[in-house]
Amino acid sequence: MTTVYQENDLDKEFENFWSKVNCYSVIRFPYDQRCDFVRKANSCIYGTNFVPYIQLLACSFKCRNRFEEHVFVGLFMILCFVLLLCAEHVADIYYSPALKVISRVLHLNDHLAGVTIMALCNTIPDLLYQITIVNDRDCVFANDVGTSLFVVMFIGGLVCYVTTFEMHAFNTVRDLLFLIFGSMLLELCLYTDRTIGHVEIIGLILVYAAYLIVNVIDLIMIKYTLKLLRRELLELNEMPSSPERLAKIKSLTGEINKLSREERVQILKRRTTNPRQQNFTFMTQVPNEHERVEIEQKRDSRYVDMNRGLFTEFILAFKPIKLAVWRDAGIIERIVLVARAPVVIFCTMYIPLVDYEEPKNGWSKLLNCIQIWFSPAVTIILGKSLIFRSKEQMWYASIPQNTVYGLYSLVLTVPLSIFIFCQSDTRSPPKYHWIFSILNLTGSVFIIFQCTTEISVMFEMIGYLYGISDQFMSSTVITATNCLGDLATILTMALHGYEKMAYAATIGGPLLVILLHCGSVMGVKIVLGQRITWHAMVGNYGGILFVLFTFSLTMTLLWICLLNFRARRSVGVFSMSMYGLYIIFAILINLGIISPYEHQAVNDEIYKYEHTLI
Repeated sequence: MTTVYQENDLDKEFENFWSKVNCYSVIRFPYDQRCDFVRKANSCIYGTNFVPYIQLLACSFKCRNRFEEHVFVGLFMILCFVLLLCAEHVADIYYSPALKVISRVLHLNDHLAGVTIMALCNTIPDLLYQITIVNDRDCVFANDVGTSLFVVMFIGGLVCYVTTFEMHAFNTVRDLLFLIFGSMLLELCLYTDRTIGHVEIIGLILVYAAYLIVNVIDLIMIKYTLKLLRRELLELNEMPSSPERLAKIKSLTGEINKLSREERVQILKRRTTNPRQQNFTFMTQVPNEHERVEIEQKRDSRYVDMNRGLFTEFILAFKPIKLAVWRDAGIIERIVLVARAPVVIFCTMYIPLVDYEEPKNGWSKLLNCIQIWFSPAVTIILGKSLIFRSKEQMWYASIPQNTVYGLYSLVLTVPLSIFIFCQSDTRSPPKYHWIFSILNLTGSVFIIFQCTTEISVMFEMIGYLYGISDQFMSSTVITATNCLGDLATILTMALHGYEKMAYAATIGGPLLVILLHCGSVMGVKIVLGQRITWHAMVGNYGGILFVLFTFSLTMTLLWICLLNFRARRSVGVFSMSMYGLYIIFAILINLGIISPYEHQAVNDEIYKYEHTLI
């Protein structure tokens, strides 16, 4: 009599093996067996962003030894360089002008624009991406604190090093105190009962909401104070002349001029690069002054007819390299210009340009009318294919079925494009030209985020390839590469004369990451039935990260008060060295030279034993 085989839990585990196994486990297999593994493992498909690197190594390139792996990693580094050029070009040409225009239209000042629009643009795309892969991410607290430390200390220090500016005194102190309070609150919620619940997550979100409300009220009070001062100045001008009246007018005028600089974002001309300031030194040098741009000055063109030069402007807009720039460039700069040419052409077609420093503010009638329907359609199709893709196929395989969603957008955008084409002309931009800044900003953020995400995936693959600890890579290299978009945008704004906005974003962005980003990801984990534990969220590097982060913020508060809120190169180097100190600690922990800074389980056992004796 034959017995019927009863399936056990191990059999059920093997049934779901290919859907659960980590793609990077292929590194442990012999070279000739890796391709079969990659083709079967689902994570080798949905774990990619644009390029399936493991599949290229194992199947397309058929890598068979360590030397070939080194060669292909070198090729991937070239791709990484091209992606960095792309992010830099988009941040410099498209993102920066759009952020200026939108901030000015919304009547924001530099500080509020930095902690709201700029911080949201830098963090929201990564938040949405992290939520989609929430099941594959641990050490959320450690990674988010590592990201915050990199942004505040390294990028903030770099802003202080490349520019000289006077900070918003009270705003900067208030934001730093909010950031210290937010990080301590999150750590307390995790540390008390070793987990976190819905009430605590809602509390974190409410703290961030309170932070935004305080910043908005601060701007309203500035505008109200200016209104009162200007009314008082008008009353003084109508009074009889006297020495006291003249002194009062002079005092009020100075106070009004000082507050006016914090009332609304101004459009500034870009500073000409001074080679003398590019040398590494601790000495703070006086930067060149920025001039304001007369917005109406470059709106009109030489054309006299409504559609004169329509196709000529369209063709000239796609010129990837300017002859004057090519003529003055050296050999290395020319190589960069050639490597960046395809990126320039694609961005010209995809992103509308709204720049008050350009002739006609960047308006090109035919090109802009095409971008009205082309840019949203491409963003919807690629965004849905990349984010909401199936785990059984590559992202580009779902493009045909997602094309219909892009076609739905044409129902609204094509009639709008035809209307604008019939109503506008080539002589000057229409009054509603600033609305194109919305497409400009969303397209810029989308490209910068995809570039940095691709670099992060690439370095994650390299870390597994060379046997580096996953926690070490995620809390150091991956967090830094995820912040490359922040680095490009913040540094670009600082070099364009918006140092206060840039530095405000280095504080407002991490606060959003600590409270909203980390709280939202943990909330999604709870909804999915996952238990949030201390060790799973903190890992080996979360403890030392929190200590260094709190210490760094305290030292930042100290030096900005001692230096009367003036940024200097020396404190920029000091801030960057604080992040370097964390890298040293992380390397020593990874090598096993020192132990992680964490709550040891032995202490819990001793505590329980002592209470048992009592």
